[in-house]
Amino acid sequence: MSRIAPFLLATLALAQGVPQNPGYVPGPDAQIKPGVPRGKVIKFTYDTSRILPGTSRAVSVYVPAQYDGSKPACVMVYQDGAGYVSETGGSRATIVMDNLIADGSMPVTVGIFVDPGVTPGVTAEQMARYHRSLEYDGLGDRYARFLIEDLIPEVETRANVKISANPDDRGVIGGSSGGIAAFVAAWERPDSFHRVISYIGSFTNLRGGDTLAAWIRKFEPKPLRIFMQDGANDQSIYSGSWFLANQEIYASLEYSGYDAKFVIGTEGHSGRHGGAILPEALRWVWREYPKPIVASTSGPGARHYITDFLEPGADWQVVGQGYGAVVASAVDQGGILHFADVKSGRIYKLGADGRPVVFKENSASTGLMFGPDGLLYAAQPGKKRIVAFSTDGTEQLVAQNVDAQNIAVTSKGRIYFTDPGARRVWLLDTDKKKRVVFQSTADNNIAYPGAIQLSPDEHLLNVTDRDSRWVWSMQLGADSGAQAPMPFHHLETADDTQITNAAGIAIDNTGHLFVATSLGIQVVDQPGRVVGVVRKPQAGPVNSLVFGGDGLHTLYVTTGDRVFSRKMRRTGTLPWQPVKLPRPQL
Repeated sequence: MSRIAPFLLATLALAQGVPQNPGYVPGPDAQIKPGVPRGKVIKFTYDTSRILPGTSRAVSVYVPAQYDGSKPACVMVYQDGAGYVSETGGSRATIVMDNLIADGSMPVTVGIFVDPGVTPGVTAEQMARYHRSLEYDGLGDRYARFLIEDLIPEVETRANVKISANPDDRGVIGGSSGGIAAFVAAWERPDSFHRVISYIGSFTNLRGGDTLAAWIRKFEPKPLRIFMQDGANDQSIYSGSWFLANQEIYASLEYSGYDAKFVIGTEGHSGRHGGAILPEALRWVWREYPKPIVASTSGPGARHYITDFLEPGADWQVVGQGYGAVVASAVDQGGILHFADVKSGRIYKLGADGRPVVFKENSASTGLMFGPDGLLYAAQPGKKRIVAFSTDGTEQLVAQNVDAQNIAVTSKGRIYFTDPGARRVWLLDTDKKKRVVFQSTADNNIAYPGAIQLSPDEHLLNVTDRDSRWVWSMQLGADSGAQAPMPFHHLETADDTQITNAAGIAIDNTGHLFVATSLGIQVVDQPGRVVGVVRKPQAGPVNSLVFGGDGLHTLYVTTGDRVFSRKMRRTGTLPWQPVKLPRPQL
């Protein structure tokens, strides 16, 4: 045995564990017991995946004896399935499931044992392409989509079973690369999987898995229950230390208030310990079934930043729906929401009853913001102009022959606007003269300047770049020009792209930016660091967001066909009322 640092020994002593099996061999629940009904196993080769085309893989399906088709069954999906389905191996999962279903420790559950994909060579002399690392080690939802959209429907057909679509009825399990694959499948698609078992999970930088420890701390908690196992002598290679990485993941889960358990043994990179404790792991993740698994809002986790921003018990509420493409939003002095549907050309506002009513027809607006004069300013790129609407909807021309996508209005009535086609930021001064205040260059390149927002004290101008991970910060000089441009606010990005699709900015009275991105609504502090990610109200892009409502404690977001609201613990700002910001924590 290699030497273990003292702090790791302390971790071993304090770990949440189950009674140790010194030999790490299958216990009584992994043995065939007299009188316990035996399930059946159906095997097939699956080679018609739409999500992972060109791959072929072995699949085994365990159907418990108690399944009678009267209602959909629960499911556990085992990665590297061949090792688990064997009745002479270290896990003997089908025997374990027979016994646990029979004694009521888990519900009637179908087991899907799936191997990683292989793309065979065209000739016998050619080496196959092995997909295990591609499918298992990375982030993103591709493998989860394979399970949900390809494999489970295929299993239902081949095995003549019906599997529940309720995520509380679904679990995923795997070891090593299969362990991170199981976690990521549930992390990416908590609408489909709530129960996770990870043995010796590969949470190192094989394909970016080391990112997860920070993401767990930053993202709004998800409704997941996670059982983890690792050995204190697990491997340490070019991508990192497995034992340290698993400790980081568990520490992040604990910090964030997740229902998680971490069992530590003495093995190296081996499935022996995990196989021996499979009955305990399954019992733990299925305990109290069918009680729903819910996301943490408090409890043992510190959850410092997220609980600072989210109102406990408050979730997204639909404000309006059935629109073509809602791309812009703004609030007036009373915090009343206005939003623009670019497809219908209408601008809506919330009525006294909280329901949207038409404010203006034929506006074709993509950017909205109120000014200090009480007018609603709107960018109309299709008409190459900026206009303003009075409270009764009367329109007046502000500027023409301008390519404005989004606008920001100052307390003095100046208007900054983005011009994505020319990669510019313009200033329209109070005398109606316009000038370029930022032009993208090779050294300072905003590929797609989109959303634009002033800091609450009007010192800085923030501009999103849809095609990168940066929100740019520019200082406003005495002449109102932009100077010292910097790619300042560092956003989180998905595994398969550096494009954030940043499309909107709202700012609270402490200077935190709320930035709408593909990953969610990223909360960025004054120094430019993402401190939290709020879950999007639905799949797809968030096009704009703004604080409004009573006391500016409601965050409104537009998502294309719908508008949502959510109560927050933060207070927004109005652009025509400058606010002195507190000094940030550096």
